[in-house]
This record gives sequence, C-alpha cells and structure tokens, in this order.
Amino acid sequence: MLARTRWLWTIGLGAAVLACSKVQEQDATLEQVQVAPTTLPPMVDPELQGGHVGRAPRRLTVAQLDQSITVAVGRRWNGIDAVAPSLGRADYAMVVTESTDPNLVFAKFLEDGAREVCVAQAQADIAATTAANRILAQQLPDNINNLTTLTAAQIRTNLSYLSVRFWGEPLVGAELDAWTTLFQQLASRAQAITRRDQAFSALCIALITDPRFMTY
Repeated sequence: MLARTRWLWTIGLGAAVLACSKVQEQDATLEQVQVAPTTLPPMVDPELQGGHVGRAPRRLTVAQLDQSITVAVGRRWNGIDAVAPSLGRADYAMVVTESTDPNLVFAKFLEDGAREVCVAQAQADIAATTAANRILAQQLPDNINNLTTLTAAQIRTNLSYLSVRFWGEPLVGAELDAWTTLFQQLASRAQAITRRDQAFSALCIALITDPRFMTY
C-alpha cells in the first residue's frame, strides 16, 4: 500500500512538473510574440504611381463598353459588333485572350461610336417636350428653345447629373466650372446656327471619350 502511494505521488509530481514546463514554454512563446518587432511595408508614393495608389486603371472590355454606352446614353452603338475585333474582343480562333490595352485604334473607333449614339440621342432630346423624357438634358427646363438663356446654375446641375450617369462621379470645383464654360460656348454656337442638338451631342461625345468612361 505504501509502495502504491509512493508510485501515485511520483506520477502526480511528474505531471505537475510537465504541466509547469508547458506553461513556462507557452509564456515564453507569448512573450516572444509580444516583443517581436512589427515591420509594415511603407506606403506607396502616389506621385510615383501616376497619382493613384493600388492597381492601375483597367480599360473596359467590348461587352462592358457595349453595356455602358447603352445605359449611359440610352441607346446601343449599333456598329460595335462590326469593330469588336479591332476593339480587342477575342474570336477564339486566332485570338483567345481579350485585349484591354488602351490604344489609338480603340480611341478612334470609340469616337466613331460616340458620335453615332450621341447625335441620335441629342436629336431625340431636342424633340422631347418634357425634361423627364430626355437623357442629355434631363435636368434642364422643359423649354430649351434658346440655350443661351440657360443659367450657369442650371448648366452645372445638368453637368453634375451627366457626370454621375456617365462616370459614376460628379464634376466638382474648378473642373465643373470649366465644363460649364465649355457647354456655354457650345450652346452659343449651336444656337447661332439653329442646331441646338449639336451642343448636346458634342457634350455627350466628350463624356464618352473621357478616360473616366472607358476605365475602371
């Protein structure tokens, strides 16, 4: 009985020593973690990254461009399928990877497409008698027979709406002032030749061919 007691006491003592050593080992590990120096990578300098931090902007694919024009302008670019290979769409015969590189060919065809949809929509807007039925002049008064009578505040409101519609972000500050001046010049010339639709079509083309429309 005495031998059995000593045996149990020895086992218990061994277990206690083992547990104590494990606690000390865990404490040492925790202490090492706590005192370990933390080194974080330095912040990227935006001036060395073209003014942005993170990934570089990506150009829209042909399918994305097709959808974006339809949503923004309210009508589809009918000729997009004919020039899709030149815009970078893969044919999966000779080309299996869609190209999204910005280049002069893309810019040229995009300008052609912008002219097609913008001219048509501008003419439709001028023909509409209520602002609610317009796209490019939706935030202007119902009566836009004389574009030179529009106030700067009315033009800014319409430009802010269009920039959100086309780019997902509003024009603000000095840039909004510059676009306001641009539209006033376009409106004056268009009114002089009695082609009010040209002021809106030119504005629409400028919005589509801006890098903010074709990149994300």
